[in-house]
Amino acid sequence: MGRMLENVSKTILKEHGVPVPGHAVISVSEEINAHHLLNPCVLKALVPVGKRGKAGAIKFADNVEDARSKADEILGMTVRNFPVDKVLIEEKIDIDEEWYVSITIDPQKQVPVVIATTEGGVEVEDLVKDSPEKVVIYHVEPFAELQPYQSKEIWSRLGVTGKPLVKATAILCKLYNIFLRYDCYILEINPLVLTRDEKVMAAASVMGVDDSALYRHPELEGKVESGSERSWRPLTQLEKDMVKVNDADYRGTARYTEMDGGEIGFMCGGGGGSLLSFDALISLGASPANYTETGGNPPVEKVTGLTKGILSKEGVKGLFVAHNITNNTQIDVFARGIVKAIEELGVDPAAFPIVVREAGVNDEEGKRIFLEAGITYFGEDLTIEEAAAEMVKKMKGAS
Repeated sequence: MGRMLENVSKTILKEHGVPVPGHAVISVSEEINAHHLLNPCVLKALVPVGKRGKAGAIKFADNVEDARSKADEILGMTVRNFPVDKVLIEEKIDIDEEWYVSITIDPQKQVPVVIATTEGGVEVEDLVKDSPEKVVIYHVEPFAELQPYQSKEIWSRLGVTGKPLVKATAILCKLYNIFLRYDCYILEINPLVLTRDEKVMAAASVMGVDDSALYRHPELEGKVESGSERSWRPLTQLEKDMVKVNDADYRGTARYTEMDGGEIGFMCGGGGGSLLSFDALISLGASPANYTETGGNPPVEKVTGLTKGILSKEGVKGLFVAHNITNNTQIDVFARGIVKAIEELGVDPAAFPIVVREAGVNDEEGKRIFLEAGITYFGEDLTIEEAAAEMVKKMKGAS
């Protein structure tokens, strides 16, 4: 999944008829001039994470000098591991009430769900738990648009009446259409504000799209960072390269997260098996260079690209590969991808420690391919923990 910055999402909202504050983006404080300060302004760190207010990364200013000073403060910050290199400047809104609305996919029911409350600007998760009567959770038929009568019902249940009800009803329908049109996995407006002159406006927005659907949205090229929703920091260049490897073929998944330092390249099956394998190495005092999981039966070329990426990190001196027996990965396909990568890189398994522990579909053929390439192979006769111990032993022997 991919996230976009707030200025991009607000531009999209505006293009589809959702009122948003006037805004601009600056990289240095000297870019701020009187044009930006027709009204008092709000300055926000332009980073793809929430809770910027709590981090002190949202500030207010009434004049150019003050705005430049506040912008310099924000530009020197790091917000939840993201260094701030751009600031979003917006007109300050005369707010009367703060509401909240989001549209996402219910993971249990697998249908779109609208979550709305007139208690905006708060942690909605806590509100659902502590005051569920103040929140409306409304599931929508996945193959239909949100109808005006449904939107009106949502806001009416929250006590909204009069002109604000008419405006909020129309805005929620537009938000839902945007959610569908751009293949979003999340569209959150917090807060959706009611101004003192009874306008309804999206004061802050979060928009994330399904990056596997980006081929249908060429207009979003360069505006969405694929794979970024899983990252707690900016993606490294190697991580970006591995996202491209994954996106090049829809079959299977190949996810790569770079770790600080580390000597062992790590590639395992998704879910509990990967966590077990990673923890096994850590408990033995080893240092993985990355956390990589695969699933859904990736083809040879995807496995080859992923293996090359893992081995390209500076300082990697070995490779550990493992799948638990409960997986649907074709081990022979996996073997061909890994062997192709080490052959193209000129890696000699006799000198470069590689341990494979695989079990599952076509594992006998996979075993043959690995062994013929000179790679140490274990099947289900060894546990993942025992295979990890063999990897550590090989690393010590090679050092």
